[in-house]
Amino acid sequence: MSKKVLHIITSPQGEASVSKQLGSVIIEKIQEKYPDSIVKERDLAKEAFPHLDGLQIGSWFTPAENHTSEQMKAIKISDEAIAEMQEADIYVFGAPFYNFAITSTLKAYLDHIARPGITFSYKENGMPEGLLKNKKAYIAIASSGVYSEGPMQSFDFVSPYLKFILGFIGITDITTFRVEGQRIPGLQETALQKGLESVVIE
Repeated sequence: MSKKVLHIITSPQGEASVSKQLGSVIIEKIQEKYPDSIVKERDLAKEAFPHLDGLQIGSWFTPAENHTSEQMKAIKISDEAIAEMQEADIYVFGAPFYNFAITSTLKAYLDHIARPGITFSYKENGMPEGLLKNKKAYIAIASSGVYSEGPMQSFDFVSPYLKFILGFIGITDITTFRVEGQRIPGLQETALQKGLESVVIE
């Protein structure tokens, strides 16, 4: 069975990035399960999305026939990114810890993805409904400390936020893999190997 896979890379460290290495292993395992899969990469470190401003937001809420040339250019970035998301069956998000949260590049990207009427809408009772349904997401988290358990767990603002925002737009089948403890003596020596070996695609 063929799958369309979108690998979203967010670390600026290139091939040295641990979250990218973890994401690449997830991709390899997906391809083992679905040999004919097509993988597309979007590297946010090389092509960052602009932070939302009045022009971006205004273009979303202006009918297409009334768009100015500036609004047409502004909305194109978001439209293309959403089209990629809609087309893909599986997402792999690289998510290194940056000061306990996701990178600003990933946040900007998600701001362009979460668009009312396209990736989510509100029902009559006021509850939101995600419109990207029947999708699968994997999150590749890399951190210097240990946040999956123990005393620092409450400082993990990466996994809870990503699970919430992805669920908000309809992606609820989410699996997380981690390489953690990279700067902790006694753990750092095997952190990468342990994280990579934890990847199992069911």
